[in-house]
Amino acid sequence: MRSQERDKLASFEESVLPHLGAAYNLARWLTRNEHDAEDVVQEAYLRSFKFFAGFRGGDSRSWLLTIVRNTCYTWMKQNRSRECTTVFDEEIHALESDGLDPEAQLLEKVNTEVLKRALDELPIEFREAIVLRELEEMSYKEIADISGVPLGTVMSRLARGRKRLLRVLTGGKGKEASANRFSGPDSGQRQRTRKASEHEV
Repeated sequence: MRSQERDKLASFEESVLPHLGAAYNLARWLTRNEHDAEDVVQEAYLRSFKFFAGFRGGDSRSWLLTIVRNTCYTWMKQNRSRECTTVFDEEIHALESDGLDPEAQLLEKVNTEVLKRALDELPIEFREAIVLRELEEMSYKEIADISGVPLGTVMSRLARGRKRLLRVLTGGKGKEASANRFSGPDSGQRQRTRKASEHEV
């Protein structure tokens, strides 16, 4: 029995621990608080170890982030229930293209700290989609699996989230004003936002 427990622990550490940074980043962006994120990640890792026997191999990062995401939402409902009451109607929120639209191009030029503060102001479902796509570079399918929503909803949330992010950044003054207001090295949104959210563990 002890040998089996040691094997389980070793397999768990090999499969799951490398994704601790990604787990913290997601929890941090969803809770918007470092200490709360640490508590959520700790609880998520306890849950993941408890149910590790049910993990059948494959993408351990997506499996872990699903647990982290669900743990975050449970915590939010218990501590910040108002943030989890946003109604998302897939039929109302029409599917939009996730190509390199003007919003995405502008976001690439925004200062990292300004972008970080703007992300914190987004509703949780948009924040979640953008973090998983832009920071963790996950596919639409992976995001859909983690979030438990249809693929079309993921794409719609990304498109609408970017538009809302743009409005926050520009103060509702439009794209032209925002282009003059924000500047920075054009090195790509994903690299800058990832650096802004790195956390040593």
